Amino acid sequence: MPTDLAPAADVDEALEALRRVWGYDEFRPGQREVVEHLVGGGDALVLMPTGGGKSLCYQVPALVREGTAVVVSPLIALMQDQVDALRTAGVRAGFLNSTLLPHERQEVEDAFVSGDLDLLYLAPEALRGQGAQRLLDRGRVSLFAIDEAHCVAQWGHDFRPDYLALSVLHERWPDVPRIALTATATTQTREEIVRRLDLGSARQFVASFDRPNIRYRVVPKAEPKTQLLELLRTEHPGDAGIVYCLSRASVEKVADQLVAAGITALPYHAGLDASVRLRNQQRFLREEGVVMVATIAFGMGIDKPDVRFVAHLDLPKSVEGYYQETGRAGRDGLPATAWLAYGLNDVVQQRRMIDTSDGDLARRRALGAHLDAMLALCETATCRRVQLLAYFDEESAPCGNCDTCLEPPETWDGTVAAQKLLSTVLRLQRERGQAFGAGQSVDILLGKTTPKVTQQGHDGLSTFGIGTELTDAGWRGVVRQLLAQGLLAVQGEYGVLALTEGSGQVLRGERQVLLRREQPRPASRSRRSASAAADLPAEVQTVFERLRAWRAAAAKERGVPAYVIFHDATLRQVALDAPASLAELGRVSGVGETKLATYGEGVLAAVAGDDPA
Repeated sequence: MPTDLAPAADVDEALEALRRVWGYDEFRPGQREVVEHLVGGGDALVLMPTGGGKSLCYQVPALVREGTAVVVSPLIALMQDQVDALRTAGVRAGFLNSTLLPHERQEVEDAFVSGDLDLLYLAPEALRGQGAQRLLDRGRVSLFAIDEAHCVAQWGHDFRPDYLALSVLHERWPDVPRIALTATATTQTREEIVRRLDLGSARQFVASFDRPNIRYRVVPKAEPKTQLLELLRTEHPGDAGIVYCLSRASVEKVADQLVAAGITALPYHAGLDASVRLRNQQRFLREEGVVMVATIAFGMGIDKPDVRFVAHLDLPKSVEGYYQETGRAGRDGLPATAWLAYGLNDVVQQRRMIDTSDGDLARRRALGAHLDAMLALCETATCRRVQLLAYFDEESAPCGNCDTCLEPPETWDGTVAAQKLLSTVLRLQRERGQAFGAGQSVDILLGKTTPKVTQQGHDGLSTFGIGTELTDAGWRGVVRQLLAQGLLAVQGEYGVLALTEGSGQVLRGERQVLLRREQPRPASRSRRSASAAADLPAEVQTVFERLRAWRAAAAKERGVPAYVIFHDATLRQVALDAPASLAELGRVSGVGETKLATYGEGVLAAVAGDDPA
């Protein structure tokens, strides 16, 4: 029977492996308990934020338990990068996927059967076939690790049908411990993971979802492509980042615009040829300073630690998706930015997509609930991080590092404004039997004699011209916020405005409406560069850049991403400590024995300013 805790000798062996292989003197908060439980043979469900060190929770036990750890990983690129990183650190790791030639596949299978692998990475679809299952029967499996476990949730944002078949792991190998890991799961998603993977007796480890190094910002959408360009030029010049767009056409246009502005940018969406997608993804992972412009088809499991920003040019469909996508920034723990441009058309478009989506009423209601939570996050006048963490049932205090903390927005009593707008929608419906989008109601309130207003006779409505106290942008902000609060709805293919049950409460004066002030805000004095070297003294920055140049050359020579050699955080510490010997370099966090032996002399030469050749 498995025990909850590993013997003390095994725990000591785990800590020794952490120091020897990865160069860390101690586990991060939450890791030690998971490692002890898994080494002792227990099943586990681990919820830990991106960049929190989930991989070590199974990689360290893989070096302590007898046999080979089998890791279920959803993406081929992720498998290859993790195996590259493990091999660079001196760990015996391999993967089986469609990219291997027959003789390469045979070599990996032979290594597994003979016990010469510490970790073997497989895709979930592989485990549905008898071939992979028979292979695992021929060797000794020390544990199963199911990465990105939220993919099993059918109503989640990254659902993968092949994950549903992973219950076979417990059925066929009941005595092998399993660990399921994810960075994104509400209580409901967590319960679904437990049910579908048969983890009812597993111990659950839930770490904080907070990513304090990420600064969350939501800006009013005006000219989003121009706003994005300003962000990159002023705050992230030369940084690696991801820009998410809703459509393939937007991806192409934004990527072209960034390239024209002198920024290295690449497109990624499902409509591109598979070879182009793979080539662009490999460039993003292996080169420094590349901006990937993508739909949500890109990103799950991207293990690039030095992404300094994630920008959304369109509203994400759910808080879970937003958290997962923004979580790809700052995995190295250094400052990073999560930036979202958000406007009225986003709300109208998302509502319309839900109303016209496939599926039954329950499905549309679930999608609507996801959108409502996302809108609440965008519209909050309080700490954005508190709102975000509350979605995952985590209480927190104001962070002091999001836009609403640094520049608290003004709120105002918008009840009268809401009544004017709702009255306009009501009169169009009752007096004229008509329904229009937001633009027509705003024009009526502002008293604009546009052809559409005069031809329809809307200049004769009692609400015509009664809203001149606000600008066009101000009224559009009112519409957006009423939609977000459920006091107004959009219907049909053309996104016309419609009243809700809550509208009546506002019109009758039974409900107060508080709104955020819609006005241009000056450039923030609190903004800072999220560059990895931004806060280093000038002389240390010079050493840091020499180390980055050395790392780039070493990575190119070995054909691996730069961060596989060393993370930026490790190079920062090397630059600060300025070690003059291998012994001193070996004391820097993140420098394990194999990397010290392989790269030590090159690092010391870069620190000293010598030619490493």
